[in-house]
Amino acid sequence: MSGKVVTVFGASGFVGRQVVRALCRQGWRVRAAMRRPHIAGDLKLSGDVGQVQLFQANVRNRDSVARALEGADAAINLVALLYESGSQTFSAVQVEGARNVAELAAEAGVSRFVLVSAIGASADSRSHYARAKAEAEKATLEAIPEAAILRPSIIFGPEDGLITRFAEMARLTPALPVIGGGSRFQPAYVGDVAEAVANALENPATAGKIYELGGPRVYTMREIMKFTLDQIDRPRMLIPVPWLIASPLGYTIGLLSKLNPFGGPPLTGDQVQLLREDNVPSDELPGFAELGVTDLETLEAIAPTYLWRHRPYGQFHAQAPDEVSRADT
Repeated sequence: MSGKVVTVFGASGFVGRQVVRALCRQGWRVRAAMRRPHIAGDLKLSGDVGQVQLFQANVRNRDSVARALEGADAAINLVALLYESGSQTFSAVQVEGARNVAELAAEAGVSRFVLVSAIGASADSRSHYARAKAEAEKATLEAIPEAAILRPSIIFGPEDGLITRFAEMARLTPALPVIGGGSRFQPAYVGDVAEAVANALENPATAGKIYELGGPRVYTMREIMKFTLDQIDRPRMLIPVPWLIASPLGYTIGLLSKLNPFGGPPLTGDQVQLLREDNVPSDELPGFAELGVTDLETLEAIAPTYLWRHRPYGQFHAQAPDEVSRADT
């Protein structure tokens, strides 16, 4: 373990946990910055004793960000929202939060910086999420021109927000809506993305560059949903939803979900807008290979390792119901 310190904002998230592990493997001392460190004690198990330090910080609070960056050699911003809730808005978190982190990192003399954005980030996008991502990239590069920007496609892995969400929905309903059935995606494994982030931090040649990270295969939304249903052994009808209906439906569901304080919306109007665009690398920017990640994991190899719990009989899904009953007696 070296004496180099990296502050990771958003360390307790789906991608953040994997990034912390990757950094520990490379010998970094990790300052895991998050809003609620009291619920992320397991992050300390990602490395050697004392290698991971939990730190309270909110990207909307500049003082807490400045404290988290004190003495750091590098910083990574992974903070992102899938939907807005209360004060956690795209503008406040993904734009102003990114600006706070980058500006204060520059003031602290941080030499290496990585921002994880998303494929589709564009000031001209229909989606507020994608426009906010583009603004975050701009604010980051204005403060730290040598920052590396990584734009992954949708990310899969244990506890992901897409494949797992489809599996959970299939347990509750006989049919699933297919919104944007023709849109294309190139899912990337969370472990590969984490390795790419860690490598970008180590390699000075990544300074000021933008990378697009896509997995080894392109799928349509229908193909992803069909694959998920096959893996969990739950046949369901896939009902196409035209854009004319999907947009108002998404906004209505998003508004109604605000009445539920215990969970996020299954769909929002902004997400419908995001689905209108393909989510694949443009081939005009470098990607995984240029970051030293070449043996990419496939959806077919990884998803079954965490989707089994959604099958009718879990790990015993291949057994008939009466066989399972006899096994339990």
